[in-house]
Amino acid sequence: MKKTILSFAVFAITIISATNTFAQKFPRLDVSPMDAASYPSDWRNSDKLVKVIYSRPQLKGRELSSLAAVSDKGVWRTGANEASEITFFKDVLFGGKKVKAGTYTLFTIPSEKEWTFILSAVRNVWGHYTYDKKDDVLRVSGKVSEAEKPIESFSIVFNENKDDLVTMYLGWGNTVVSVPLQEVDLEAQGK
Repeated sequence: MKKTILSFAVFAITIISATNTFAQKFPRLDVSPMDAASYPSDWRNSDKLVKVIYSRPQLKGRELSSLAAVSDKGVWRTGANEASEITFFKDVLFGGKKVKAGTYTLFTIPSEKEWTFILSAVRNVWGHYTYDKKDDVLRVSGKVSEAEKPIESFSIVFNENKDDLVTMYLGWGNTVVSVPLQEVDLEAQGK
């Protein structure tokens, strides 16, 4: 009798444990998945200059202007979901302006000939709904060009040019926007 009760207790505990193990609910795949772009892009290289965490919305037959509206005032989260965050692991010149190493929220203001890139001190925000100009660390202009072929998913990449100049490219639809950045020793320059 004792063996039967003991066997039943062990069996019940095993069933309860197995049920708890498989009771987890995982969220579905996000329609605008989170991604990261960095420079250097080689994942084995831990000596990074910059990294952007962003979500990648897709056009799905829509016009870019309906998703990232061209406006003189409309701030865009630069992706989908949470606002994009950019981390500079070293002091840089971003669009020709000095930026200390650190993490910033990256907003943009799209327009036809150039986009405004905004680095904000406020982090961990959803969208652009709480954006306030008083939190701007800096604003720089990005050059607009036409993509060689349409880009379905919003994308960010970095390419090295000559003289240690790196260019960040945002691409979506038929639009590519670029802004240069370069490592700089701010202490040697007197901040």
